[in-house]
Amino acid sequence: MKNSPIVPYLLIMAMGIAIIFFLSLDGAGKKQEAAKGDEGGAETTEVDGEALAKQSCIGCHGGDLAGQGTNPKIAGLDAEHIQDVVKNGQGAMPAGLLQDPAEIEAVAEYVSSLK
Repeated sequence: MKNSPIVPYLLIMAMGIAIIFFLSLDGAGKKQEAAKGDEGGAETTEVDGEALAKQSCIGCHGGDLAGQGTNPKIAGLDAEHIQDVVKNGQGAMPAGLLQDPAEIEAVAEYVSSLK
């Protein structure tokens, strides 16, 4: 009788199911540990507006945010205006490049502080 070509696939599937099963057992024990860790309150981390601006804005607005090509200068603009444009978009600027309100505020404060 010839070897069936499906046998290796069945063995791989059985090993995959076994791995998933044992990993889920390990994760179930850690679920309670994770829940206990969250009781201490959420840690607040300070958002670095400069780093986010360098990551998100420099590509289009230039290294000093003084404008590049058809993209306008944003350095020194009003923080509220910057937040509005980041949230809703304007012209070629797409909406939603940053989602977290704290990040949007930090970037707006940093960019508006530039001259």
